[in-house]
Amino acid sequence: MRYSYLALLAILCAASGTGAAFADEGKSDGGGKGPEQVVIQSTIDTEKVAKPAYLPHWKHQWLDCDGCHHGKGPDGKKIDYAAGQSIAKCETCHNSKAGMPERVATLKRAGHVLCMECHLQQDKTLARCSVCHDKK
Repeated sequence: MRYSYLALLAILCAASGTGAAFADEGKSDGGGKGPEQVVIQSTIDTEKVAKPAYLPHWKHQWLDCDGCHHGKGPDGKKIDYAAGQSIAKCETCHNSKAGMPERVATLKRAGHVLCMECHLQQDKTLARCSVCHDKK
């Protein structure tokens, strides 16, 4: 089942490894592989850093990869994910200094747009702060 761009803006690029800001840069084989869990924590917009979010990537692999993963073209516009493309940390573009639209201008905002909208569509109880922000 596919979800709208707004609902699945970009679990924001996660592909491999765990660590600050979604995932380490790398390449995906498009085969649904990735880390078991990704820790989402801003390293650029640190003045108001919330508790990290913990994304159980393996629980989200029922989604199409392009629902969350995407890139940015030379013109600065979103480009759709393609198997094998280089995947950068989401925070590379989603930070207050990158000139993104306000709705997705920081890692926190982009994550909330993506995660909250999808969670609200799936099950409203999944939209509680503790679902993502309490270490599992």
